[in-house]
Amino acid sequence: MRALVHRIVGSQESGLVLVLVLVTITLALLAGSHPDRITGATVNNFLNANTLVQTATDASFFAIMAIGATMVIISGGIDLSVGSIYALAGVSMALVLRAMGPMSGFPTVAIGLSVCLGIGLLCGLLNGALVVGLRVHPFIITLGSMWILRGIAFVATKAESIIVPGPVTTVVKAPLGLPSTLYPVPMLTMLVMTVLGSLYLQRTVMGRHIFAFGGNAEASRFAGLSLSRIQIGVFAVSGLTAGLSAFLGASFYGSASSGDAQGYELYVIASAVVGGASLIGGKGSALGAMLGALLIVLIRQSIRTLHLDQNYEWIVIGCAIIIAVVVDQWSTRAGARRLALARETLRPAT
Repeated sequence: MRALVHRIVGSQESGLVLVLVLVTITLALLAGSHPDRITGATVNNFLNANTLVQTATDASFFAIMAIGATMVIISGGIDLSVGSIYALAGVSMALVLRAMGPMSGFPTVAIGLSVCLGIGLLCGLLNGALVVGLRVHPFIITLGSMWILRGIAFVATKAESIIVPGPVTTVVKAPLGLPSTLYPVPMLTMLVMTVLGSLYLQRTVMGRHIFAFGGNAEASRFAGLSLSRIQIGVFAVSGLTAGLSAFLGASFYGSASSGDAQGYELYVIASAVVGGASLIGGKGSALGAMLGALLIVLIRQSIRTLHLDQNYEWIVIGCAIIIAVVVDQWSTRAGARRLALARETLRPAT
């Protein structure tokens, strides 16, 4: 039990949880309060159900993508196209559903979800196949596909916003027993995806292969691992999570356009890095990606709550990325020094 507690306290995620708690307490203290219009009770401007669920909802759309992108980063790659996959999947769903005309609730939702996941999977497989087949760094491949996929979405929609049918929106914005102003489906989906991502990375053979590939590709090759299959697989998962996020986002807001998710690449990569993923590969977690996304949204929320200039948002997030990378490199070097010292201590005297 003591070893388990020590492991939990010493993990990267525990530090993020502590930071989230401190930021939440600070916002609750500085946000002020207002009287409830119905009951007259004093309500904290930040620490209330509406704001907390909305904050989690805002985070969910790119937190889900960050879980998939984290797997790419663990493998030593990077995916800059997740925002464009989101846009293309969203507009594809809206166009298909508009072309099929009015339908009942379940078929509409099933078709919409299938289209988004299908487009996301195809785009992810395309990215992975290009990286493996052309032997070009994922940064270049996904930078190109980022523009190509968004351009396809722009041409397909002629820059118009396409309305998503009501039955799909009704499902994603279902209150699930909560007050009618709260919509927990995106938040719950984020939590489910975090659990599934954690199980995939930590409890499956394929997940361990991702860590092995990112930690040492040559050793993985000599161990008999299929490096091309691993690379294509992580990009496929990244595309799937982008497609799922597109379904939730387009359905939640009721429309889809080619301009959706612009700049999400920054938030997704920042979430993964702040969550402990190493850009050199071999390190990261689904839970860390979700916590990183929540922290970034809290930073955005704090700027609004404290009535600061919103242009500072980019500065703060950029600083958070730099600090996270520096801390990760420092901890890696410190761990290497401790390991070297331990080897020297255990080496028998001659």
